[in-house]
Amino acid sequence: MKRALNASAAAIAALTLACASAACAAELHVSVRGSDAGDGSLRTPLRTIASAARLARAGDVITVHEGTYREWVNPPRGGQSDARRIVYRAAPGERVVIKGSEVVRSWVRLHDDLWTVSLPNAYFGGFNPYSDSIHGDWFDGQGRRHHTGAVYLDGEALDEAAALDDLSTPAGRHPLWFGSVNADSTVIWAQFKGVDPNRKLVEINVRRTVFYPGKTGVNYITVRGFIMRQAATNWAPPTAEQVGLIGPHWSRGWIIENNLISDSRCSGVSLGKYGDAWDNTSENSAEGYVKTIERAHAVGWTTETVGHHIVRNNTISNCEQTGIVGSLGAVCSRIEGNHIYDIWTRRLFTGAEIAGIKLHAAIDVVIRHNRIHDAGRGLWLDWMAQGTRVTANLFYNHTMEDVFFEVDHGPYLVDNNLLLSPRSISDASEGGAYVHNLITGAIVTWPDLTRQTPYHPAHSTTVAGLANVHGGDNRFYNNIFAPTVPASQRGACGLAVYDSVEYGIQAEGNVYYNGARPGVHESAPLVVPSVDPGVWMYGSGGIGIEANFGKELPGHTAALITTARLGKARIAGVGYENPDGSPMTLDRDYLGQPRDAKRIVPGPFADPGPAGILRVSVW
Repeated sequence: MKRALNASAAAIAALTLACASAACAAELHVSVRGSDAGDGSLRTPLRTIASAARLARAGDVITVHEGTYREWVNPPRGGQSDARRIVYRAAPGERVVIKGSEVVRSWVRLHDDLWTVSLPNAYFGGFNPYSDSIHGDWFDGQGRRHHTGAVYLDGEALDEAAALDDLSTPAGRHPLWFGSVNADSTVIWAQFKGVDPNRKLVEINVRRTVFYPGKTGVNYITVRGFIMRQAATNWAPPTAEQVGLIGPHWSRGWIIENNLISDSRCSGVSLGKYGDAWDNTSENSAEGYVKTIERAHAVGWTTETVGHHIVRNNTISNCEQTGIVGSLGAVCSRIEGNHIYDIWTRRLFTGAEIAGIKLHAAIDVVIRHNRIHDAGRGLWLDWMAQGTRVTANLFYNHTMEDVFFEVDHGPYLVDNNLLLSPRSISDASEGGAYVHNLITGAIVTWPDLTRQTPYHPAHSTTVAGLANVHGGDNRFYNNIFAPTVPASQRGACGLAVYDSVEYGIQAEGNVYYNGARPGVHESAPLVVPSVDPGVWMYGSGGIGIEANFGKELPGHTAALITTARLGKARIAGVGYENPDGSPMTLDRDYLGQPRDAKRIVPGPFADPGPAGILRVSVW
């Protein structure tokens, strides 16, 4: 009898434990046909995602059904662990749109294509994007004022005019809008070329963000499968709160996956810092950012408190600052499988924080298999890229460069990437390792002796010291340099640019085509000056690479690259290893295929074909 009672008690305990886990989690449903007076069941769904967020507890799933939801999702709480998160998801197979805009239909025609609307200021509540100026550290408005508001015709943003008089000329390829806010009302003028805006979908920004907690520390949230658009975000410098169209706001363990994210006035996804009284007070100085880091440590900036996010398989476009931004808050995160494009396309303003991805303190961050193009600058890792791995990404069609490393001391690893823009690498750092990349553009490098920037113990946010960048201490192993730039610029595609750097570089196993120049630090490079591989991309949706490297490439074997071979970065004294501290072996290529340890071929593809003729799908 006693045994039976013990067995019964054990069963009850097990059931209690199961009900404390996801087994007893609730599913809350949201529908445009629902009511916030409902209970969130499938039969009586809620009307707004915000109402479901107020009810959800750790382990719950919020399923949002087809329709357009015009609201700011401000989660009041998160999950308790990776196993007990709160999941926000679009219902499988249903199109769910969340917008930071509202529809406006009361337009009055003034003349020709010029229309106007007047709205009471109360319409905007406590935030009016048409009086909210874009501003912040390292922002450059090009001598004029810009606002976080925008006007959209059938989903496409109009350009903001500098003055109302600019709208007196006929609408061009990019029609214009202008806004003015007085004591009682907000007046907007806009050019609608050849259409009646009251018969079209015309929207204006009214909310600063779409999915972003109003407080910090809202951990373990998943956001999956939504279309999120049209947010009145402000400039996101590293010294201030960085509000994106979506972001975790200085939290831990978010998963943002399989979403379409577009039309943020500044940034799409933010993995950035919190706000405080010192926002935008750095006076654009390195010393100001050092103080920002010190304050972050004072409030507990560690790899245990923030970061560990996953941003994967999203499409991010039409943002005028960054696709993904993050200062300090992205540590230990993974950014993978995203398609990021059309960033900073209008170029009405500029500043030192613009890129497809722009991170400060990318400590133990993995940036893997992303397609980034038409973003001005592809990837910018600024200050404290340590333990960072940039692997198997596709970069192309950038007017500045594919990757920019600024005042980092390493170690960071750049491997198996396709760097296909006219400038492939800008290097104002040291301690980088570039392995098995295809590089078709120029490399530029320079020291920075004016700023002392931090380095860290391995896998830590603790500052071990500050140092200037003298230049060099890089490793270049098993890369292919195949310039596609004009003949006069081909010499800059190669390692000769490092010939005079103070601390030299290590180079071995690289191949140089079509005028690319090796440097003095490499003893036995393979140089094929007469062969132009003709690297080119084909396709539009799916992307392929085609090239003819000739018989020289498959006949040239190189060494397998490992943590031991790469050594340690000079300043930090830290090795090139995985975020968990385990050693690396670079035995997989861009496609994830294994490399033959007995026949390591340079470049990002383990097998370029027996005759060096390559035709392969890369996205």
